[in-house]
This record gives sequence, C-alpha cells and structure tokens, in this order.
Amino acid sequence: MEEIMKTKIFVVVTTMLLIAVSATAAVVTETVSYTHDGVELAGFIAYDDAVKGKRPAVLVVHEWWGLNDYARSRVKQLAGLGYVAFGLDMYGKGKATDHPNQAGAWMNEITANVDAWRARAQAGLSVLAGHPMTDTARMAAIGYCFGGATVQQLAYAGAALRGVVSFHGSPIPPPEGLESPVKILFCHGAADPFAKPEQVQAYLAAMGASNLDWQAIFYGGARHSFTNPDADAVGMEALKYDKSADMRSWAAMRAFFDEIFGT
Repeated sequence: MEEIMKTKIFVVVTTMLLIAVSATAAVVTETVSYTHDGVELAGFIAYDDAVKGKRPAVLVVHEWWGLNDYARSRVKQLAGLGYVAFGLDMYGKGKATDHPNQAGAWMNEITANVDAWRARAQAGLSVLAGHPMTDTARMAAIGYCFGGATVQQLAYAGAALRGVVSFHGSPIPPPEGLESPVKILFCHGAADPFAKPEQVQAYLAAMGASNLDWQAIFYGGARHSFTNPDADAVGMEALKYDKSADMRSWAAMRAFFDEIFGT
C-alpha cells in the first residue's frame, strides 16, 4: 500500500510540474516594422519561449492576398514546432485584401521586375536572420501561391537558405546553368488550372536538366490554394481547399525540414 501511495504521489507531482511548464511556455508573437526601397513594411514573427537558445528559422511568404490571418496562422504553427518563424510583407504595411483584382495588381507590380522581387523577399529574410534566436546556418523559406513562386526566386538568387518549399506556387524554371546549394520541395495541385500542363512540363524538364537538388509532389484532384481552408469562400472555381493535400504537403515539409536541418 505504501508503494502504491508513493507511486500516486509521484504521478500527481509529475503531472503538476508538466502543467506548470505548459502554463509558462507560450508562442510569442510580434509585429516587426522594417523598410525596403523606401516602402514601410510590417512583418509578423513568432517563436516558442519554452525553447532555449538559437534554433532553425523559417521565412513564410504569403499568398497574393498579402500578409493576412492565414499567413500568420502558418507562422504560429511553425513556432509551435520549435522554429523561429517570420511572415514577411511583400506589399507594404497594412496592404492585404480579399479582392482578386487588387491582389493580382499588387502581385504583378512586384513580379514585373525579378531583381526587385528577389530583393524585397531578401529584405524579409534579413529581418529573420537578425533575430537573436535565429540559427543563421539553418534557415529555410516556405511560400503559398505568389509566395511559392517567391521562395523559388530566393533559391535561384542564392539566398542563405538550406531549402525552400513552394505550396501551390507557379512553377518557375531555374536559369540555365544555375548552381545553387538550396534544396527545393515543390508541392503542387495536379488539377491547378493556374498552371497549364505545358508550363508544368517545361518546369519539370528544366529542373531535370539542372544540377539542383529538387523534388516535386503532385496531389491528385487538388486545385490552387489547396492548403487554405478559406479558399472556397473566395468564389473562384480555380481555388479550393483540399484537406488531404494540405495535411500531406505539411507532412512532406516537416520531413524535408528534418532532412535539411538535421533534426
């Protein structure tokens, strides 16, 4: 009986300690103001304060809508996995919309000049690299839609990243003869009408002819924005949330990070 009581006391004390630790650990979030090319930007950073010291860091690049609640939710989700995560701002402070025409106009303004496009993304990466908890030797970038294309551009620009993950981003073929150590994971909806079959085939051919370390995963039946639970509410036939593709692509990303970060 005495041994049973000791065991019960130990279990109770251990449980209380776990509850106390859980109560003090939390994902900390902060809006970060910075500028690029004279434009005031406002990013969103998150990390788990229970994790001590420097850790791998992940840059998150938003969809064409801008840095909205969905992009922030992914930042917080990554922080919960133990990373420092930073959602950059590609458009300007407060510039987020749910109107496709406005989103398209902002996106086209950025992508019209590839060098400026890459530089704006690099400005966000520099903010993440400057965070005191970031292990600058272990950084990656992920992006959705427009953000997926953006992280591909970062990889081709030789950014200080171990890898990038594109979720339903436009397939961007690499420049011919490009040498880059950045590994690439391309997660794409097989039924995405925004990427024509010939465009996808050209991308795969260019990647196959390159010396890059890359992989592409296609999700059958998945359309554009398959990771965003709010995609259906937009009212565009091309956009649709796909829970299975969302979960599978996130799992693929986590395995990819385990590989490139050595975790």
